[in-house]
Amino acid sequence: MAPLKDKLALVTGGNSGIGLAIAQRLAQDGARIVINGIVPHEEGARVCADIAAQHGVQAHYLRADLRDPVQIEGLIRAAGEFTGSIDILVNNAGMQHTSTIEQFPVDTWNDMLAVNLSASFHTIRLTLPLMRARGWGRIVNVASISGLRGRAGKVAYNATKHGLIGMTKSVAIETATTDITCNAICPGWAHTALVQRQVEAKAERDGTDIETATRDLISLRQPSGRFVKTGQLAGMVAFLCSDDAQEVRGAAWTMDGGTTAL
Repeated sequence: MAPLKDKLALVTGGNSGIGLAIAQRLAQDGARIVINGIVPHEEGARVCADIAAQHGVQAHYLRADLRDPVQIEGLIRAAGEFTGSIDILVNNAGMQHTSTIEQFPVDTWNDMLAVNLSASFHTIRLTLPLMRARGWGRIVNVASISGLRGRAGKVAYNATKHGLIGMTKSVAIETATTDITCNAICPGWAHTALVQRQVEAKAERDGTDIETATRDLISLRQPSGRFVKTGQLAGMVAFLCSDDAQEVRGAAWTMDGGTTAL
């Protein structure tokens, strides 16, 4: 079965981590893939070649800096040239910085607003007319449980992810009478390469093994005592792109090991 056969999916920040897992899962379901990132073209092209070889679909890499609306316009135009449309848009690209508000660098604040929030505004406003023309579409915004709660030292991340969830709800209402849906997923602490490096650093610092460091670290965050797997998040996105999720609209769906249930 290939439920997304002949669909074209654009995944921003799709060359690693959660974004790559999403791109791989959508390819597994038959979608053609366009990955956006800021890594050099050769590196992104290798990722896409692996996806194409593994799943037998077309996969292309398009480099664009999402802080720049002009580059975003070029990205959407180039992605649409493959089929004349974009059927699935996954806004996954994001930035993180931790600091008290008094010490927060202004340039970093502006960059995080641009990448974490404004980029999704631009990709949605440019992609939605293509979806309306074809009468079908799926928009999935990768938010965070930080969009549902506050945390000290994460003023920009909290602000942008709250804003992304608000945008999701507005777009969902604007498209409610169509076959286009807009939803957000809100991961807790996912097991990515970046997090694994944090685990390894803690193990070295504490003089413990990886298993102990993982347990100690995750117990501070998630009641389940387990990381969220990127493949699980990708499965959630695949569901939201399916016909079964036709009436899931404006959701901010958590996968966080029980964190927001506390």
